[in-house]
Amino acid sequence: MKQITAAMALSSESRAKILNMLETLVIGSAGGLLFLWANLPGGLISGAMIAVGAAALAGRPLSVPAHITQTVLVLLGISIGSVVSRQLIQHMGAYPLTIGLLALATFCSTFGSSLYLQRRHGWDRTSAFLAGSPGALSQITILAVERGADLPAIAVVQTMRVIILTAALPLVLALTGVAPSAPPTMVMAVASPLELLELIGASLALALCLRLLKFPASWMFGAMIASSVLHGAGWVEGGLPPWVRGVALVGVGSLIGSRFAKMNAKVLVGHIHAALGSFAIAILISGIFVAVIALTTQVRVSDVIVAFAPGAMDAMLALALTLHIDPIFVGAHHLSRFVFVTIATPGIVHLFGRPQDDVDD
Repeated sequence: MKQITAAMALSSESRAKILNMLETLVIGSAGGLLFLWANLPGGLISGAMIAVGAAALAGRPLSVPAHITQTVLVLLGISIGSVVSRQLIQHMGAYPLTIGLLALATFCSTFGSSLYLQRRHGWDRTSAFLAGSPGALSQITILAVERGADLPAIAVVQTMRVIILTAALPLVLALTGVAPSAPPTMVMAVASPLELLELIGASLALALCLRLLKFPASWMFGAMIASSVLHGAGWVEGGLPPWVRGVALVGVGSLIGSRFAKMNAKVLVGHIHAALGSFAIAILISGIFVAVIALTTQVRVSDVIVAFAPGAMDAMLALALTLHIDPIFVGAHHLSRFVFVTIATPGIVHLFGRPQDDVDD
């Protein structure tokens, strides 16, 4: 009898998770299609994110399961790699300089945001440094738990930064004329069935290898690298069908928006000013470095802006795809920043955060 009851409870829980997932994807699809219909920049990803985020804040238990997330990231990686050409590869000569400046910008924005949180909002040093660190949210969360930092406050600041960038960046680029308000629809041949199998097989194989090596964002970058090599070498012509790319963009937007489902509304409101202020500091500092690069190199301004934007890798790469910005340049820089943050943040917290003894008391 107990086994039957447990099985029924498990079945009910599984059904609830499936319904939550379907609701998330339906709301995300509706929001994405609405933005696409309105011809808004970054339509599918921004619309899905805003719609799901609003529903989550309204109390809906929205979520995207791990296997759906992994599928979406693989599709996104394949789509990004499909736009690789020899022209894009030739632009890689500017990478060492801009990546070096990105490292400096990352350190400056982290310290700038953390000082703001300490001086203006009275945060402790450890929480302020972790909240001000752009990207690598999973590593930041682990460090916050280990060091006894204010995890809810850090989550609000980190999540708000990603949400604001994903929603506002396409609109800002369009209004300033840096990127077209409605980029032309990407015209790309669809790969043959055999080539699609080759693309998917190689992407999954490399993604799994990178995952075993604990490479950051392994599902997306594994697929992106495999697709880039196959297209760059001319072994595969064409990419995924347009509707599949659309599904990937809606999925990424829904994934970002669903973060609000885990956030307490009272905590969100309590830290909203800290999130907005620290975001403004980070953007101001990043903007200075973007201006320097724009004035001293031949790299397109739109490419530099998205590459230096302190947002999530998957969101920024998805925006690069929709706005016709060089995804290889953007991907290389966001991966580099992830590495910088992962390596440097523990050391920064150790040197400048609270002593470990204070945390343990």
